[in-house]
Amino acid sequence: MALYAAYGSNLDPAQMLLRCPHSPQRGTGWLEGWRLTFGGEDIGWDGALATVVESAGARVFVVLYDLSEGDEKELDNWDGVSLGYYRRVKVRVETLDGDVLAWLYVLNFWEGGLPSARSIGILADSAERAGAPADYVSALRALPCAKMGDSNNGRGSGPGYGSGPSHASDPGHGPGTSYGSDPGHGSDTSYGSGSGSGFEAPGGP
Repeated sequence: MALYAAYGSNLDPAQMLLRCPHSPQRGTGWLEGWRLTFGGEDIGWDGALATVVESAGARVFVVLYDLSEGDEKELDNWDGVSLGYYRRVKVRVETLDGDVLAWLYVLNFWEGGLPSARSIGILADSAERAGAPADYVSALRALPCAKMGDSNNGRGSGPGYGSGPSHASDPGHGPGTSYGSDPGHGSDTSYGSGSGSGFEAPGGP
């Protein structure tokens, strides 16, 4: 089985049970030296999509799952890999039992833009259900988001935004959205009636 690190709406155990019923949770950990950011708002129907990029001193809370081969393919469909929106990246995760190697999804689009308030709420709720520390969950709920009715979902505005984008193919090197040392994200928690029904923009891997 492949070890998968969820940092978005897949933090929610109930969602993962429905999407990947043959993939047990292995525990939680921290992705040290990475930060949460957002990008690809032009492809997201509900604001910018969540991703992570390398960034010294930052950290992201993750939940680890042992993915079966079948569930792995289903999750690729849910999280937009088959559409070219996300790709897999191998990372090292710090756990109470020591470091482990896992993979996660990274966005293939430019960094920048704001997620919707709905996405932020789903993210924070998912982290809370996964047992993330209270201060971490509070930091998620305080993340800036696009105002309802914004034509560009807040592009180029909001705290922590630099003067230019950094591409996901060069994670974390360059200006863009930075939420400090305590983020971690995803978004659309949609439990639906069936699995593999397609990409869940706003993209919560």
